[in-house]
Amino acid sequence: MSDSIPVDAIAPLEHDEAMLLAAAEYDRLLSLVGTLSDSDWVSPTDCIGWTVKDILGHILGMLELQADPSELRRQVSTAAQLAASSGRFRLDEMTALQVREHDHLNPTALADALHQAAPRGLAARAALPADRRATPYDPELPGEHGWTIGYLFDVIHTRDPWLHRIDICRAIGREPVLSAEHDGRLIANVVADWAPRHGQRFELQLTGPAGGRFRNGVGGTELDLDAVQFCRILSGREQGTGPLATRVSF
Repeated sequence: MSDSIPVDAIAPLEHDEAMLLAAAEYDRLLSLVGTLSDSDWVSPTDCIGWTVKDILGHILGMLELQADPSELRRQVSTAAQLAASSGRFRLDEMTALQVREHDHLNPTALADALHQAAPRGLAARAALPADRRATPYDPELPGEHGWTIGYLFDVIHTRDPWLHRIDICRAIGREPVLSAEHDGRLIANVVADWAPRHGQRFELQLTGPAGGRFRNGVGGTELDLDAVQFCRILSGREQGTGPLATRVSF
C-alpha cells in the first residue's frame, strides 16, 4: 500500500474541526429522524434491548448533559449510585437512565425535543474554554485512561451519534449517507485512536465511501474490510480477531 497514510500522520481532531463535524453529524441524524415511519421507531437495533426510539432517547439525554453542566453532574451522580448497586459500568447505567427518562415521549415529541436540544448542546460544546477542555475526566471504563473533558465532548460525543446513525440505518434497512470528507475523517480519527492501543504493525484497507488506506510500520498484518464495518467491530457490535479485537470507545 504505497499510497497508504501512516497512522502518526493522521491529524488530531482538534476542537474547531470537531465542532464542524459534530454539527454536520447532527444535521444528518436529524434529517434521518424526519424520515422515520411509525414502524421504524420501534425497530430493534444492534444495541441490545434498544429500539430506534430508545437510541434517540439516549442521544437526547447526551445532548441535554452537553448543554447544561448541572445536568451532566446529575446524570453522572445518579448513574454512579445505580452502578454501585448493580455492579454495572457507570456509562451503562447513565445511557439506560437517558432511555428511561425519555421513554414517555412519543415519536413526534422526541423528534421535536432533539431538534431543540441539538443546537443547545452544540453551542455549549463550542463555547467550552481550553482550560475546561483540558480538565481530566475518568469514564470509569476498563482500559480507558487519560481522557479529558475535551476528548469526551469533542471526540466521543461526535463519534457516538455517528455510530448510532449507522445503527438506525441498519435497523430500518436504509443505506447511510456517507462521504469521505465527513465520515472518512471521523473514521481516520478512529484509526489513529486504535493503532496505539494494540501497537501492532498493520496495513489497513478500508473500503466504501468513507474508506482509506492506513499503515502502522512496515510488513504488518494486512486487513481489508468496509470502513463502517471496521468501526462496528471496534465498538463491539461485531467480533474481531488480531488487531481488530482491540476496542475503541464510541
